[in-house]
Amino acid sequence: DMNLESNPSDHPRASTIFLSKSQPDVREKRKSNHMNHVSPGQLTKKYSSCSTIFIDDSTVSQPNLKSTIKCVTLAIYYHTKNRDSDRSIDIFDEKMHPLTREEVPVDYYKRDPEHKHIYRFVRTLFGAAQLTAECAIVTLVYLERLLTYAEIDICPSNWKRIVLGAILLASKVWDDQAVWNVDYCQILKDMTVEDMNEMERQFLELLQFNINVPASVYAKYYFDLRSLADDNNMNFPLEPLSKERAQKLEAISRLCEDKYKDMSKAAIRRSLSAGNLIGISRSNAILS
Repeated sequence: DMNLESNPSDHPRASTIFLSKSQPDVREKRKSNHMNHVSPGQLTKKYSSCSTIFIDDSTVSQPNLKSTIKCVTLAIYYHTKNRDSDRSIDIFDEKMHPLTREEVPVDYYKRDPEHKHIYRFVRTLFGAAQLTAECAIVTLVYLERLLTYAEIDICPSNWKRIVLGAILLASKVWDDQAVWNVDYCQILKDMTVEDMNEMERQFLELLQFNINVPASVYAKYYFDLRSLADDNNMNFPLEPLSKERAQKLEAISRLCEDKYKDMSKAAIRRSLSAGNLIGISRSNAILS
């Protein structure tokens, strides 16, 4: 019964939730800088010149790992900071299901996590499990799908377990060599396999077992993460174009150009053949 048109994790034309949640802070920052006549600061972005050409190290098919994790964790940060309420489910509550043996603070549900804390948590999991940047993007898709389907919010009491559940599922669906639940227990040594299995099972049920991520949705999330990076002055790495890289790009360009020429010639031949058949049919009709 859900309207897929308004769900960004299912429909490519729907706006991502994290980008809309980040806009109040972005507008406020720009307004503050304008009112206080604050300079945007020294430009850190590199620009091409006559002698040097810089190319982006991150593409939609091969995103930069470190930058992507920073952007995904920033998106999670805005989810918690600008949440509408504190709706949650018991399986994700860290007080009921702690990740470590350390006692959870009494006011744990009031402490909004900072971006650096979220980044450190996600980076540790990705580094230990050797996960890819693409997996981070799919993690964000599953996270927003969970929030939409289950009608809950990501908040201080549940953010770690929700993020862990999304990473767990994304690594199994996306990566060829999936990390098993028992492997995550080696990273989070105080968690039991039974707890991990139950969290994964409920996560899947809340997603209604919809783990499909269309290419169009994946691309939308990637480019919206790039927009989020630009809004927060987080630059993706640029590398100077080397002679070897230029030769490789030129070879790829020639290969693609030859391929498209062959396709064009084949299309012209098909068109001419179709035209000849039509001409023959018309001649036969006239003769008859």
